[in-house]
Amino acid sequence: MAAPAPALPRPLASGASAFRASPGLRRLAWTTLAYTVLVILWGAFVRATGAGAGCGDHWPLCNGQVVPRGAETATLVEFGHRVTSGLLGLMILGVGVWAWRVAPRGHGVRRWAVASVVLTGVEAAIGAVLVKLELVALSVDVARPLVMMLHLVNTLLLLGALGVLAWGLAGRPTLRFRSHAAHGDDAAADPALGRWTLGLLAAFVVLGASGAVTALGDTLAIHGGIDPAEVPLVATLVGLRVYHPLLAILVTALTVAVVWRALSGAVASWHARRLGRVLVGLLALQLVIGLVNVWLLAPVWLQLVHLAVTDAIWLAAVWMACEATGVRVAEPMPEPSAAGMPEGGDGSARGIVHGGAISMADGGAATLVR
Repeated sequence: MAAPAPALPRPLASGASAFRASPGLRRLAWTTLAYTVLVILWGAFVRATGAGAGCGDHWPLCNGQVVPRGAETATLVEFGHRVTSGLLGLMILGVGVWAWRVAPRGHGVRRWAVASVVLTGVEAAIGAVLVKLELVALSVDVARPLVMMLHLVNTLLLLGALGVLAWGLAGRPTLRFRSHAAHGDDAAADPALGRWTLGLLAAFVVLGASGAVTALGDTLAIHGGIDPAEVPLVATLVGLRVYHPLLAILVTALTVAVVWRALSGAVASWHARRLGRVLVGLLALQLVIGLVNVWLLAPVWLQLVHLAVTDAIWLAAVWMACEATGVRVAEPMPEPSAAGMPEGGDGSARGIVHGGAISMADGGAATLVR
C-alpha cells in the first residue's frame, strides 16, 4: 500500500505580511543575539567568581572612576562586564530602531523591537539595584535571591525578545499571545499547539528562576565557603537545590509531550518540527550536564556550559512558539511526481504559497512570491 501523501501547506491568511529585512539588518540582529549570549555568560562568570563587588557600590562609575586605574582582577572582571553590557545596549538600540523603521506598520517585528529596547533598560536598572544595594559577591541579604530571580527572568525575556526579532527579520513568524481565530486568520497553525508552546515557555521561565536560586546557593556555600549551619539564608538556598532537578525532569516531560504533538499533527510547520527535535536533544544533553555539575560540585567552567545550553534551549523553545503561534509564511512543499501526485522523501522541494501562487526554485530552495 502506498504511503499517504503529505499534507499540503495551507495558504497565507489574507493580508499576511511576507516582510523580510535586508541582509545587513538580518546580520546585525543575529550578531546582536549571539553577542547577548556572550554577555550573559560573562555576567554568570562575574557572579560565580564573586567579582560583582569589583566596582564597589558605584554605578555607573567603577569605584568612583569612569575607567578604574591600578585595578585588581575582580575590578577588571566587573568593569569588563559593564563595558560589554553598555556596548550591547547600543547594539540593541540600533537594531531596534532600524527594525522599527523598515518593518511594515502592525508587523510583529515592530512590537518585538520595542520590547527588546524596553527590556534592555529594565536589565540595566536591575543591575544597578544589585550594585547599589550591594547584593553581589558573598552578600547574604535576604533580598538577594528575589532580585537574582527577577534578574534571570528579565534576562530570559530579553534574550527571547531578541530571538523573536531576529526570527521575524528573517521572514519567519513572530511570537503572538492571542489566538489566530481572534484575528480572523484562516491560515492559523494549530491553536492548541500554540497554547501548549506558550505554556512551555512559562515552564522554562520558572525552571530558570529555580536555577538562579541553585546557582546562588552554590556560589555562597561551595565557592564562598559560607557554612549553611551559620547562615539561615544559605541553609535555605542549599535546601532548595533538590527542587531544580525535579523541575527539570517535569519540564522535560512537558517538552516531549509538546514536541510529540507538533510531530504527530498535520498543521505544525517544518521549522516547528525541526526545532522540536533540536529542543528534545538539547534537554537530554542538559540533563547529563546537570548530573555532572552536581557530581563535580559545580565548577565555574561547567556552570557556564550549563548556562550556554540553557540559552540554546530557551531560544529553540521561543522559535518553536513563534512557528506555533504566528501566521504561517513558508512551508515545505511536496514536488509532483510523474503521475501528478505529491512525492515525499528525497524528491520533495520547498515552496511558498502566497495568495494561491507557488514559487519553486532549483534544488528545493524556497523563494517568496511578493
